[in-house]
Amino acid sequence: MQFVRTDEITGLWSYLQSIDWSEPWFLGLGAFHLTCMSVTYFTRRNTTLQCVAFAFFLVMVACSEYINEFASNHWRSFARQQYFDSSGLFISVVLSMPLLVNCLVIIVMWLKLSADLAGAIRRKQLRQQARQQGQTSQDSSSRGQTTSDGHGAVSEDKKSK
Repeated sequence: MQFVRTDEITGLWSYLQSIDWSEPWFLGLGAFHLTCMSVTYFTRRNTTLQCVAFAFFLVMVACSEYINEFASNHWRSFARQQYFDSSGLFISVVLSMPLLVNCLVIIVMWLKLSADLAGAIRRKQLRQQARQQGQTSQDSSSRGQTTSDGHGAVSEDKKSK
């Protein structure tokens, strides 16, 4: 077991560099995040499944404090170092942040879907208005002073009015 001196860690990047990413449980965590990203991508056309995934991701983030506490108490059974600090920086970086990025991607997809739907509704409204205006202009022209018989000749009864 190798300990990292806390005065060697000056920022997030040096903190991430101090982590031994070759541990097997990190590979499992990476596979979990790849699965979450795949779910986010492949459910992009199914809003119901996206809602379920979104809720799951947020529940995982909400439970990260409990996961951190549990992992802090049992780290010897799966890790070579104690990564789980009391402030929750590690769990926030390796678990919560990727899940929140997935949630952000889902929100962006929902906003795009909303904009597309709003555009489709507006186009439909404009087509309907154009149809209604076309019908009213046809109605007003048929009530006019003269009518033709289809060959350009004007009927006599309309001329006298």
